[in-house]
Amino acid sequence: MYDIKWIRENAEAFDRGLKRRGLESLSSSLLALDDTRRAAIAKAQAAQERRNALSKEIGKAMGAKDIALAEKLKAEVAALKEAGPALEAEEKAAVETLSEQLAAIPNQPHEDVPEGADEHGNVEYSRHGEKPEEGGGKRLVGVNQPKEHYELGEALGQMDFEKAAKLSGSRFVVLDRQIARLNRAIGQFMLDTHVEEHGYTEVNPPLMVRDDAMFGTAQLPKFRDDQFRAGDDHWLIPTAEVPLTNLVRESILSEEELPRRFTALTPCFRAEAGSAGRDTRGMLRQHQFEKVELVSITAPEKSREEHERMLACAENVLKKLDLHYRVMTLCTGDMGFASQKTYDIEVWLPGQKTYREISSCSVCGDFQARRMNARYKTKDGKGPFFVHTLNGSGTAVGRALIAVMENYQNADGSISVPDALVPYMRGATRIEKAA
Repeated sequence: MYDIKWIRENAEAFDRGLKRRGLESLSSSLLALDDTRRAAIAKAQAAQERRNALSKEIGKAMGAKDIALAEKLKAEVAALKEAGPALEAEEKAAVETLSEQLAAIPNQPHEDVPEGADEHGNVEYSRHGEKPEEGGGKRLVGVNQPKEHYELGEALGQMDFEKAAKLSGSRFVVLDRQIARLNRAIGQFMLDTHVEEHGYTEVNPPLMVRDDAMFGTAQLPKFRDDQFRAGDDHWLIPTAEVPLTNLVRESILSEEELPRRFTALTPCFRAEAGSAGRDTRGMLRQHQFEKVELVSITAPEKSREEHERMLACAENVLKKLDLHYRVMTLCTGDMGFASQKTYDIEVWLPGQKTYREISSCSVCGDFQARRMNARYKTKDGKGPFFVHTLNGSGTAVGRALIAVMENYQNADGSISVPDALVPYMRGATRIEKAA
């Protein structure tokens, strides 16, 4: 969300940021709307000031027993009073129109974000490990053609998409026995790592939120079709970013309280309205999935540093799972609506022979804070100023399950359990076909 005053004072920079995102300049039209808003406010204020002045003049006229003048002034007051609702409606309409326009504009990208139209403009930032070699090393020994996760899961008899379709339709899955336990183990392992090693505060948030919360993190109004409505008053959360970030909405924190770091393991729900025909096989893109979310609330001067820290936290869980991945800096045309800068972590999937996103870590500046009215005061009492917000996946549980299954598959179709997950699997080191 933007401050129209900032746009008025920085119109050229504002339009330049939009151009980098592939959008047309908007400062002129927005400032024209703001002029209309200011004129409407001025008219309403002038009318109210005139009514106040007339009231005093009526008192003087009555005191002077000038009944004719008093009646004339009363008639003018009545006319102003009658015109009041129309002036208020004009002001309200002008304010709402400007607010709606501002709410639909994406965040400004940082200057160091690479320019590009789509994912082809993303730039590799770093990578960890190497792709497992077919027939060599400690992984995929004897596996000449690595299978995809759904082939492995269905062959093991512990991953069923047909049963899920009977229950709920497409883009759902039923996991059972050891694969269900592996899925749970991954989530618990990630949550424990972020709480015990990275210092995040564990939160168990609501899974349904109101319109204001969805607006605060910018899922509404632009991405309404990608969400699941729950009755008239609530939405199912598309990610725990929504409730975690909104924990500081409409509040004024002290600088000593910052940074605030939250994490949660929750189900997530997405309509995937814009993904028709994409990733229809398997678990890569589902309507319901689990994710460990990371959210940070910081002072403005600390947000870039916090972004790198959050990325390192997300990377750490993949390093512990000994998975090969790369980190990509998203270009201006591929990063999210609320983001100033985003890193995507893409894990290597031998079955697909490609990298797939498993985590996305974004710094949003004060974009969400303005929508939530989340502020802080400095140690010396100055402010309040808007906080900066960050969010990231630490990581997506279902995609981590896919990565483990494909990277730890064996020639006989079984799946080895990563060392980090063995304690969460009651000591089991291998998942084999159900008896």
